[in-house]
Amino acid sequence: MESLTRGNRLRGPHMRTWGVLFVLCGTIFMEGVDVALLNVALPAIRADLGLSTGVLSGVVSAYVLGFGGFILLGGRAADMLGRRRMFLLWLGIFAIFSGLGGLATEGWMLLLARFVTGVAAAFIAPAGLSLITTNFAEGALRNRALIIYGAVGGAGYSLGMVTGGVLTTFGWRWVFFAPVIFASLLLAAAIPLIRDNGERAGGRFDLAGAFTVTGAMLLLIYGVVRLERPDLWAVPIFAAGLGLVAAFVAVERRAAYPLLRLGLLKTGTIARTNVSAILFMGSFSAFQFLVTLHLQEERGWSTLETGLIMATMGVDAVLGPTVTPWLIRKYGTVRVICAGAGVGAVAYLLFLPTGIDRAALVMLPALLLVGVAFALAYGPYTIAATDGVADREHGLAGGLLYTCTQFGMALGISAATAVYATGSLHAALFIPAVGAALAGALVLSRRPAPVLEPA
Repeated sequence: MESLTRGNRLRGPHMRTWGVLFVLCGTIFMEGVDVALLNVALPAIRADLGLSTGVLSGVVSAYVLGFGGFILLGGRAADMLGRRRMFLLWLGIFAIFSGLGGLATEGWMLLLARFVTGVAAAFIAPAGLSLITTNFAEGALRNRALIIYGAVGGAGYSLGMVTGGVLTTFGWRWVFFAPVIFASLLLAAAIPLIRDNGERAGGRFDLAGAFTVTGAMLLLIYGVVRLERPDLWAVPIFAAGLGLVAAFVAVERRAAYPLLRLGLLKTGTIARTNVSAILFMGSFSAFQFLVTLHLQEERGWSTLETGLIMATMGVDAVLGPTVTPWLIRKYGTVRVICAGAGVGAVAYLLFLPTGIDRAALVMLPALLLVGVAFALAYGPYTIAATDGVADREHGLAGGLLYTCTQFGMALGISAATAVYATGSLHAALFIPAVGAALAGALVLSRRPAPVLEPA
């Protein structure tokens, strides 16, 4: 009884619990900043190391490969081995390999460092998400924590553009060294604060499932990356990836302790949520990638100038934790996600008239709307991803969501790069617009989830 009472206290608005949220928000902010820092520094890295456009986009995709390929394994490891243990271990690995990326002198060294950093993030992200869901009681309190978590992550993407511009003026290597300092501070705070209050999943590791799904995700994401320069190798890569997906499904149906309980995909809105997240995040990442290259390589803007105007999207850091929770209570998660996707589609279309001779002021409405779209959709996706899922599977559910978002980012960047290589920014910008519209249509095609009552 004493243990139960203590567990309930920790699930409420206890000071330590909010301290845990602060640390976890710092981590998701760092991951967002880490990606955004690199995006702004890409032209400087290309100039210093002499990288081709394919290798340059590969630096971004290497992180996605590591993240997307190992995320389900990371979620299962959190559920079975302990969320705190996985979080602390891989946060340390993240710091080490981010620092090694800053020491890279060749393209392959940078690719390797980014890949391992992505693997580390694949273990950190689901552990962090499930630490929130197991420390906050289900309902309005948990939803608010998740919205804050998502908003801070979005702010990392947006504000990281400015930070990247500033750091790159001192040298692009600082975009790798800065996360080392930040991660070390978070690790020092996390050790005394974080406790694992959630129920652990039982059973054994499904090694066959882990190998097949990791191999499948690596091959499929690599196949998407190969779309940037279509050749005959793309066909066998996709075929091998799909073959491993089929093998994974067969393994999971027979496994006593499956890595991914296939019935989870039938829980609530899990399947539609994750497919919609693929499209939404693919659109967002494609837009960021295109605009960064356009401003710096076609308009000749500096990294600082690019970062400052892209920081306009940081409006999500204000709207996410303030307006979005109210909208969810009033209209429900599904409608809010749909609204975010719709606003995103409009924003990407508004950017089309911003030709190379147009003033920066013309871009501001579109960039502001992109921030609004992210504020409306990203946090609610994290709520929908664990809606109706048992606590012991929250790490897995979080891993599934992050798998889809990373796969979507790889798909969006690769498709945008392939079209942009033809020299047409306008044609490439239709990719995020269509993707966002489809994301909204997908969630709208089902009956909205019940509206939550105010706390």
